[in-house]
Amino acid sequence: MARVAIVTGGTRGIGEAISKALKAAGYKVAAIYSGNDEAAQKFKAATGIPVYKWDVSSYDGCAAGIKQVEADLGPVEVLVNNAGITRDTMFHRMTPDHWNAVINTNLNSLFNMCRPLIEGMRSRKFGRIINISSMNGQKGQVGQSNYSAAKAGEIGFSKALAQENARSGITVNVICPGYIATEMVKAVPQDVMDKAILPHIPVGRLGEPDEIARCVVFLAADESGFITGSTLSANGGQIML
Repeated sequence: MARVAIVTGGTRGIGEAISKALKAAGYKVAAIYSGNDEAAQKFKAATGIPVYKWDVSSYDGCAAGIKQVEADLGPVEVLVNNAGITRDTMFHRMTPDHWNAVINTNLNSLFNMCRPLIEGMRSRKFGRIINISSMNGQKGQVGQSNYSAAKAGEIGFSKALAQENARSGITVNVICPGYIATEMVKAVPQDVMDKAILPHIPVGRLGEPDEIARCVVFLAADESGFITGSTLSANGGQIML
């Protein structure tokens, strides 16, 4: 029987590629989104993947949404926490709203999504939790103290959760993408891309969303049970830790 997977931020960008790759690998996928109804319905029509709308920064919203997914598709055994936002500005100009919005969506969402699922995974002795962090959570980034803090927090959270649940057949791992060719990154002016971004990537190009999706499919597999608490960097060699 096909395993059920949830992908937050699963209808656009990297999340869209992850949802499609998991479906192609035989999973029953639920793609979660929060804002763009038109894009979500277009994604559903094109892929046949059911979409669900909730705010991952709300614990009650996540708990209710997960309950609906499990009623529709079955127990969730794979969770990909991919949803994220940016509110970039230098720290001396940052407002509490800038800080809290990013922490709530990018970091607190991991608690909100994992907590309603972890007991079921423990009772079934199987689970795959994959958290999409960022290269900037590893190295920091000017103008992103909020985002870098949240993404670094994802790594620490994942290591702790991995240790707590390893004997229950649950793995928890992190993927840290570098610059990936999403709509947001491709909107960067070409001169900025050529002068300020690509020269710092040893492979000389942006990553593709499908390359991150392949990392997810690998970590989600039943056969990947000996890999937990790990951070997989996919950044074209831009930073090597």
